[in-house]
Amino acid sequence: MIQESELPEPEATRRDTDVTESSRASRGWWDRNADEYQRDHGAFLGDDRFVWGPEGLDEAHAALLGPAAELKGKDVLEIGAGAAQCSRWLAAQGARPVALDLSHRQLQHALRIGAEGLGLVQADAEALPFADASFDLACSAYGALPFVADPVQVLREVRRVLRPGGRFVFSVTHPIRWAFPDEPGPEGLSVAASYFDRTPYVEQDEQGRAVYVEHHRTIGDRVRDVVAAGFRLVDLVEPEWPAWNSQEWGGWSPLRGNLIPGTAIFVCVRDE
Repeated sequence: MIQESELPEPEATRRDTDVTESSRASRGWWDRNADEYQRDHGAFLGDDRFVWGPEGLDEAHAALLGPAAELKGKDVLEIGAGAAQCSRWLAAQGARPVALDLSHRQLQHALRIGAEGLGLVQADAEALPFADASFDLACSAYGALPFVADPVQVLREVRRVLRPGGRFVFSVTHPIRWAFPDEPGPEGLSVAASYFDRTPYVEQDEQGRAVYVEHHRTIGDRVRDVVAAGFRLVDLVEPEWPAWNSQEWGGWSPLRGNLIPGTAIFVCVRDE
């Protein structure tokens, strides 16, 4: 398995990229970097915790999917599951989770930790391989949505596989963060770019092929995407940085987390 550190340093740029290039880049990046990601962040994520983002907001306390006692017997789809930590927590509550990820290597980590009580599926979130109305709930903690060129297509697919009354909760990088440098220290506290510039962030190789892609949507864009997909938005959560959390994770840190939001969590319902 080739690690990112063994490859030539990619060029960071802002440019347009389509659905196919974004998907291909994401699959390759996560396959190459899954080992390092789980090594660096596995202790914080735990094997069977449901954490919504670097702030450490835990579903056991937030109950954004509903009270834990009411999860028993529910069919739940986790999108962008990584090593399926969230799905493992759901299974412990008596739910029937399916952990879906684009990356084969991430799902190998799910098997390494343990997949008892889980369904594991490798697939693209823009074309979910499930029948209509297959799930009661769906969730995604920083999975898929930040990396896809067509978020409305993902949301429509999630709505399709949810049963009427089903809830979809997803977290993404808070859009305001795109205006600031991705640095955890004081240098990350000054606005460096336009919040309204939707041009994707792309890292590309020497041939100009994207090896990492992340897409920016403003808060308003995200709300409109949810509505366009047929969901009703019932809550938008911006977790505050807790006093107990002293870790830095990329551009997330106690310094920045106490001043600007780092994560946005959208709670959506399919009414019919």
